[in-house]
Amino acid sequence: MVVGSAVIILVVALAYWLTRPLPPPKVTGSVQITKDGRTKYSPLFTDGSRLYFNAAVADGYAVYQVSVAGGEAVAVTTPFVYPSLAGISPDGSELLIQMRGGLWILPTPAGTRHRVGDLLVDDGTWSLDGQRIVYSKDDGLYIAKSDGGEPRKLVTVPGTASWLRWSPDQRKLRLTVLDPKTQTRSLWEVSADGTSLHPLLPSWNSPPAECCGSWTPDGKFFVFQSARNGRADIWAIPEEGRLFQKSGGEPIQLTTGPLDFSGPLPSKDGKRLFLIGSQQRGELTRYDTKSRQFAPYLSGISVEGVDFSRDGRWVTYVTYPEAALWRSNVDGSESLQLTFPPLQAFLPRWSPDGQRIAFAGKLPDGPWKVYTLSPEGGRPEQTISEERNEIDVSWSSDGNSLVFGRLPGAEPGGPNTVAIQVIDLRTHRVSALPGSEGLFSPRWSPDGRYIAALPTSGDQLLLFDRTTAKWTELCKLLTGYPSWSRDSKYIYFDSPQGEPAFCRVRISDHKLERLVGLKNLRLAGTYAWTGLAPDDSPLLLRDTGTQEIYALETQLP
Repeated sequence: MVVGSAVIILVVALAYWLTRPLPPPKVTGSVQITKDGRTKYSPLFTDGSRLYFNAAVADGYAVYQVSVAGGEAVAVTTPFVYPSLAGISPDGSELLIQMRGGLWILPTPAGTRHRVGDLLVDDGTWSLDGQRIVYSKDDGLYIAKSDGGEPRKLVTVPGTASWLRWSPDQRKLRLTVLDPKTQTRSLWEVSADGTSLHPLLPSWNSPPAECCGSWTPDGKFFVFQSARNGRADIWAIPEEGRLFQKSGGEPIQLTTGPLDFSGPLPSKDGKRLFLIGSQQRGELTRYDTKSRQFAPYLSGISVEGVDFSRDGRWVTYVTYPEAALWRSNVDGSESLQLTFPPLQAFLPRWSPDGQRIAFAGKLPDGPWKVYTLSPEGGRPEQTISEERNEIDVSWSSDGNSLVFGRLPGAEPGGPNTVAIQVIDLRTHRVSALPGSEGLFSPRWSPDGRYIAALPTSGDQLLLFDRTTAKWTELCKLLTGYPSWSRDSKYIYFDSPQGEPAFCRVRISDHKLERLVGLKNLRLAGTYAWTGLAPDDSPLLLRDTGTQEIYALETQLP
């Protein structure tokens, strides 16, 4: 009888142990790995002793390395211009670099680079045994031998795939998919043979805002990044339960606090989680062309997309990073918030008569659309109803029309299928600007004669003369945020090409002038915003935020 009771107790205890829920993963401490203030980009990769990542430099970005214990980050010497770090070989001896669509292998710490066949990719990574490379291009997911041979398509995905990650048993892949219409990101899973493609977390976050996931080495957890309530944090999905328990489960939040966290990477031993912690903030800064000094402007508020009314009395801007549209007097008085979450605003423009503000706006589950509204407030009015992205809006000189561009990465046929569009606000008729195929980022001159634009591929600033209906090249230079002078005689812009600088080009003779170098400035805002003050002096948003790599000590049961 005693033996029977003992057996029953043992069985009950064993059943409880086998069925009780696992304790949740938790963070027990953190260590700051870098302290240099340099802008850093995920993904991170590790060979066990070092972390590799992309970081901003004066003329773009480069590959850096730092000890997993922390210390000074050192640039990795590469023969590439704008090398995008895509992966690291299973033994840690080689880096996978994506550059201008091609994949390259770079031995570390030194060696001769070589290209992976003739593959053209958006992203790519090695299999865990190093024998294959899986890669994405447009809406396709592909696989090839490690030398690029025998490429074949695995599956078509509903968008652009990136952050491709193998499960530890190499039976499945998880990836981030960018929806071309809504520009939202979500996590997807597919079997290694290309079957069973499905969203990983359907209906978990509406609209989805998840990306950048990786498995822990033992396969028990999948960690990823998710944006909610205006901030980004790291979450973990339990992949395995105890015996008789269903594997998988609801995501568990790992991070919180004042920083946004992104790009999680489990350490080789699974005891730490490397990630980037950031706090976004900028200082509006003006360059005085007479004193040749930079100084805070409008009290150094953290805003971008600054635009002034024609009489110079009023200013409109978008707060950074909140993306809310405001207007005020140039002295800061009579400020009024015009848009509110969840609508995001971008690049507002005053109408010539000062009675309307046009801007690009985006709701979480929709594309970028052109809106107009009164500077006194009210409901923003959408100009056209089609479900395509509209960005970079600009007014005609008479205020009767708007010009806008498409979002190059969001068009089904690729960037070369975009074209500049003109809306007649009186009839709401939309027409393509002649010869503008493959162009975006239009800017209408204040006098109404010209429209400037940029090609989706290539380093040029182009000009359309409405009197002749012809396009000409103003300059051959990588161009960002073109802005017209008040008198329509110049176009100002920033260029990261060579020595980064703020430049201008004269319309009459195409004379190019370098106004001020930007090499020693860290710029913030959407794609490092720049603009002009009412006197045509350069404006920029100086980066005053923080962005460093951290290691979280974790307990993952």
